[in-house]
Amino acid sequence: MANGESELYFVFMNYDPEYERLRSKRTKKGSYEVDMYINKKHDELLANTLEPGSYIKRLSLVIVDGFAVEITEDQANVLRSAKEVRVVEKNQELA
Repeated sequence: MANGESELYFVFMNYDPEYERLRSKRTKKGSYEVDMYINKKHDELLANTLEPGSYIKRLSLVIVDGFAVEITEDQANVLRSAKEVRVVEKNQELA
């Protein structure tokens, strides 16, 4: 695909002590707090890194502190350079 076409990428974040603290809570309230924290953190990273409207965040992955987002290859490279990001990988469909 060309650099201008969006594809699904998975973005995994660096270690975050607040995420680990919230995730260790085993209550319903604790689960809600970590969901809200992770969604906000991922949304803020995207808003601060990429042009508004140039991406579609599909979901946040609470269990691994990551998210799925439809972006271009160039945008993936921008996210790779963000200090909060550990890995950016394009989704690989298996035949």
